[in-house]
Amino acid sequence: MRGMGAATGDFAGFEVSPGAGQARHRAFEASLEFFLEPIRPFLEDPDVTEIMVNGPDRIYIEKGGRIQLADARFGSEADVQAAANNIAQFVGQTLSWERPLMDGRLPDGSRVCVVLSPLAVRGTQINIRRFPKMSAEPEFLLRHGAITPEAMEFLLLAVRAYRNIVVGGGAGSGKTTLVNVLTHGFGPDERIIVIEDTRELQVQRPHVVQLEARRPDQYGRGEVTVRDLFIAALRMRPDRIVVGEARRGEALDMIQAMTSGHHGSLTTIHSSSPADTCYRIETMALMADTGLPLFALRRQIASAVDLLVHTVRLPSGRRMVSQISELGLDESGNNYIIRDLFVLKGHGDSRQLEWTGRRPELADDVMLDEVTDQIRLDLTRRMLEAPAESV
Repeated sequence: MRGMGAATGDFAGFEVSPGAGQARHRAFEASLEFFLEPIRPFLEDPDVTEIMVNGPDRIYIEKGGRIQLADARFGSEADVQAAANNIAQFVGQTLSWERPLMDGRLPDGSRVCVVLSPLAVRGTQINIRRFPKMSAEPEFLLRHGAITPEAMEFLLLAVRAYRNIVVGGGAGSGKTTLVNVLTHGFGPDERIIVIEDTRELQVQRPHVVQLEARRPDQYGRGEVTVRDLFIAALRMRPDRIVVGEARRGEALDMIQAMTSGHHGSLTTIHSSSPADTCYRIETMALMADTGLPLFALRRQIASAVDLLVHTVRLPSGRRMVSQISELGLDESGNNYIIRDLFVLKGHGDSRQLEWTGRRPELADDVMLDEVTDQIRLDLTRRMLEAPAESV
């Protein structure tokens, strides 16, 4: 098949997930040739980041940040269902009238979501999100203007200084890509545990343990939640914990871990602003149903989370980091204070992050002394040396 490396079994520019056997790759290749023939060119195109099958005759792709109708179609609804069942076979799940929803990942690492007809009124839906290897590099974000060099250096310094960072933003705004890049700040000798509902992250470090939640079978047995994995991860001697996305009660476990010695953690959250990120964490933590009062929970969140990073997707399709802020509480100890360090300024495609002039609390962190020799940019040094009253 075109784009499949003879030695690695990669789609063009996409790494095959570890542990998959060669026989499975050959079977997957054969299935692409037959069941997924209409979308195979998009699976081989490294510039295509999303494939959306909205029924047999409505296939959309995302390329260059823009969604477009593709000149491709399946022969019938039965062909789309056959493709969905073929995908389910390799994901190791079952699609049926009783189980019409599926969320998993393909052997090449792409995330796949399937909704069967008649739940999907206009025909079976297949959504494939792809993650190119190059997007895990800092240079990828810089080259696409998603972040400035100064903001990138500051965030990597914060990671190296063991600050806890929450990346918020809307769907498809680049949260996962940014977390992938920030893991470059982890030390080469650190033990990193990655916890995800569906595996997406590509942590480019030698000592990585990747844990993936498991859905229950058709009889409701065997479920392992992200929260279960998080509790297990705390017993596995982690230096760093990365939660692909906090969605439910595991947010409380994450906050408590961050305040009890597990510093330098990363996670993502769907939110519309940095303030909304805080309230979303509250809501999810309350799902743990521990009876913790809101004022106590709010103080734990403010103590645990050092930096809030927000990402946006502009109407042009461009993805950007729009805000980097520190989190604290007001004098009453009951309300959040969000102190902006970088904000997005300008108009249209000329927008970029600019330093607000505020001295970050990181400047007074003893952990920063260990990484000051890694500062390369004058603005980063000026930030850290700015007087405390600078605004």
